[in-house]
Order: sequence, then C-alpha cells, then structure tokens
Amino acid sequence: MPRMVGGPLHERVRQEITRRVIENKYKVGEPLPSSAALAEELGVSMITIRRALRDLQSTGLLYPIRGVGTFVRERRRLIRELDFALASVEQAPRLELESHQSTVVTWERIRNSALNRLDAPDEPMVCVRKIISVNGTLAIFDTSYLPLSFNDKLVDELGNKSVREALRNQGTRFRKTRLLIDAAPASEEAQRAFGIPNGYPTLRRLYHLTTGDPSFSVFGIAEIPFDRLAYAVELEILPSGR
Repeated sequence: MPRMVGGPLHERVRQEITRRVIENKYKVGEPLPSSAALAEELGVSMITIRRALRDLQSTGLLYPIRGVGTFVRERRRLIRELDFALASVEQAPRLELESHQSTVVTWERIRNSALNRLDAPDEPMVCVRKIISVNGTLAIFDTSYLPLSFNDKLVDELGNKSVREALRNQGTRFRKTRLLIDAAPASEEAQRAFGIPNGYPTLRRLYHLTTGDPSFSVFGIAEIPFDRLAYAVELEILPSGR
C-alpha cells in the first residue's frame, strides 16, 4: 500500500490518484480500478474513495461512464502561435477552424457583465453562439454580438466561418481590435457545450472589433476550457542602444 502523508484522508487519496494519472499509471481510455479495489489497496473506506473521485471529476481530471467505470480525461492541449509584429488586424493569425454543430442565432441584450469593460452597448443585438473545433478537437465556445443592421446572408456563412471572416467576405474592414484575456469559470452555455461541471476554469478572450462605421462593431466572448488550448508567443528582443 502506498504511503500517503499530510492532510485529510480524502485529500491524500485524491493526491495519490492524481500522481498516478500524471505518471501515466492510469492511462487515458482505460478505466481506473473499481472503488472497492482502490479502497482495499489504499486502506480507506469506500466513502473516502468516492469523495476523492468526485472531487477529481469536478476538476476535470476524471470522468465517469455509468455502468462502465471512471476514466482519465484526455488532456490534449492545442498550441496557438501569436505574432505581435502585425501591421494591422487584417493580418491577424488564424487557426484552421471548423464549426462543430449548427450555429444558434438569437436577438438579445448582452447579459455578460464582463463585456462592460469593453464598453458594450445595452440595446438588443444579434447574438451568435457556436462551438468551434480546432484540428478536430472541441476547443472554443464563441458568443458574438452584432448590430441588428447586419444582413441575413451572413447567417448562411456563419456555419463554417468565424464572424470576423464572414464579415470580411462581405466587405467589412476592421480598424481596431480590443482584447481582454482572463481566467473565469465556464458560463452555463459553455458547461453544456463541453460537458464540464459548474466552476470549471476557462481561458476567456473578450473582444471588441470596430469598423469604419461608428454604429457597426462586434463584441464577443470566446471560452476555452483550461486544458484545451495554450498560447505561444515569440518576441524579438531589440537592442537597448547602450
């Protein structure tokens, strides 16, 4: 039996299981030993094992399949390269994106108060929600808000294009992109889209795209579960002049 030290018993069990996942003793795609087997091996009660497993499921490390067992969640991380030496937002780098399911379009006010930091308006807008796959992996839940003046043809293009690309194809030119990147618990919509629990952390990108028309701009939030996507940045170090 492994030696577990420090902290309440269920926390020590949780740490031991986490260690085994990190060391690849419990592999993706293979069920963990049963709760009874773990309880016997670790010398604890079934209640302690179930509590530890429940805690690890809420953090996203494990997931249950009813009648089958508990599994390690695949932690495939996609790396996006960011280039800050851009002449304009029209040259912004893009991933190969594909829509995972039908785009949902509604008419509503912006409800997420986080967008207030980007001076979002209070009037109703066209809301576009979609799940986006990156290289075949569900990665981004995107919610965009557009002016009511956009034309209906855009809806047809949103199934397999980003809002930025669809608008650009219709002749819209963006002048400025304001971004705010932070970490936050997943919204209810993102929880449903990815099948993740309440409180699951996401990397959140809030954006405001402006055009030459002061009355036409786009607001949005892209939510990415913390284990799905990372950003890599390469910066050139300029001489100090000394």
